[in-house]
This record gives sequence, structure tokens and C-alpha cells, in this order.
Amino acid sequence: MEKPTEISSSKMFGGYNKRYKHFSPTLGCSMIFSIYFPLSPPSQKIPVIFWLSGLTCTDENFITKSGAQRAASSDGIALVAPDTSPRGLNIEGEADSWDFGVGAGFYLNATEQKWKNWRMYDYVVKELPKVLSENFEQLDMSRVSISGHSMGGHGALTIYLKNPGKYKSVSAFSPITNPMNCPWGQKAFSNYLGSNKSDWEQYDATCLIRKCNKISVPILIDQGEDDKFLHDQLLPRNFEEACKSVNAPLILRLQPGYDHSYYFIATFIDDHIHHHAQALK
Repeated sequence: MEKPTEISSSKMFGGYNKRYKHFSPTLGCSMIFSIYFPLSPPSQKIPVIFWLSGLTCTDENFITKSGAQRAASSDGIALVAPDTSPRGLNIEGEADSWDFGVGAGFYLNATEQKWKNWRMYDYVVKELPKVLSENFEQLDMSRVSISGHSMGGHGALTIYLKNPGKYKSVSAFSPITNPMNCPWGQKAFSNYLGSNKSDWEQYDATCLIRKCNKISVPILIDQGEDDKFLHDQLLPRNFEEACKSVNAPLILRLQPGYDHSYYFIATFIDDHIHHHAQALK
């Protein structure tokens, strides 16, 4: 497997934001990911939080806008932010709309032939962790948590629920919690996975939680009450009801006045970093 090439480095709160480029056999294209390395003794292995970003985003949005590095530095945690889809493949229609194709991988493995390269689930769950473990020995890939925003919140929840024991904890901001029942999800799933809705359920957190075994660490979700996507796209109450039906521990915080933006994320990100830090000890 190709060794990642460092393409930038910036010091922040004593640690470093670094960006890397590598060829992904899973996706069939070059990919970029960002890592924030906190300052730590060379002998000390660093736990990891994966951050999955939302529609139209790249690896940079979270790293440049969230301010998460302050808390990550304090808690001694590395932040890993992959991109949101394959890029540069020039598939017909890949850039026709902002909510599908480029920048909109939905963290699934597409089964429709046209979109065969859209395998962000395998990239995030399998390939990228392998790249990290083989090239960054300071990272402790046995202590990993996952978080995300919007489409990335959907990704974090579904990946966590589909891989019991792999991640110590999960959290999300404004996640798409029931994509089978919202326009964004229906558009993505029908194109990536085909028309059989039973195939969609494996990437729907509201469906997955009902089949989940006991969850020990509460799921943390922050949702802005003034988010324009709340009622037709995000549907957190559906997820909350599903959690209640199986007694899954959920902390759903509805935050008055906040919207869907990184202003909202930056306001509450420290709570999420500390939530994961407790689980990663």
C-alpha cells in the first residue's frame, strides 16, 4: 500500500495539523485526509477520533472551522478527518447537484455499477485505519471513537452501529438519522444502492439501532432547533423513538437558536471531545 505524502503542516495548540495524500485502491483515486496530532511524549500512543464531514465538505472544513484542536490537545487525542467522496473520476453526473456524487459519498458502499467507486464505508472502516496503523505508529488504533456532522453524522452513527466494539463511543451534530425517510437519503440510496428499500436499511441509523446489542456508552447528539433541515431531512425524533424502543442510551440535546453551521459545531465541540475522551481512557 502506498505511503501517504505529507502536503501541509501547521502548528496549533502545541500540536500539528497535517494533511496527507495517498492513492486509495478502495475508491480508485487519490484521496486527501487531515490529522491533528496533539503534543505528546514519543513513547505515548495517542487515541483517535474520526470525524466525518457533511455534504459538499472536504477533509478541511472540520479542521479549519471547528476549533476542536484546543480540547483534543488538552485531552491528548488525535483527530482524523477524511474527505467525503471519491474525486477526479469524472463519472457522468457526479457533479450535477450538491447533494449527490462528489462531496456526497454518504459513507456507504454503492452497489449500482455506475457508482462502483463510491465505497466510502470500506474506505473509512477498513482502508484508512490500515493506512494509519501502518504509517503513524504514534496512533493507538485500538482506542478509536467516531463523530460527524449532517451526512457525516449519519456516517458516524451507522458505522458505529454496524461495528460493535470497534469504536469506543459515537457522537454527532445534526445527523441525518433516518435517511430512508428524507429527500437527501432517498436520492442517495436510490442511485447508489438501487430501488430495493430493504438494501437501504443497513445504512439507516434508525433501522440499525433497533437491531443493536447493548450499548454501554451513551450516544451523544447535538441538534440546533433553528436548523432549517431539522424537520424534513434530519428527523432526530425518529431516532430517539427507536432508541427508546430498545433502551439504547441516547443524549439528544436540542439547542435553542442554533442552526446547521460550523458556528453551532464550534460552540459545543468541546463537549463532544470530552465525551469521547472519557470512553477512550
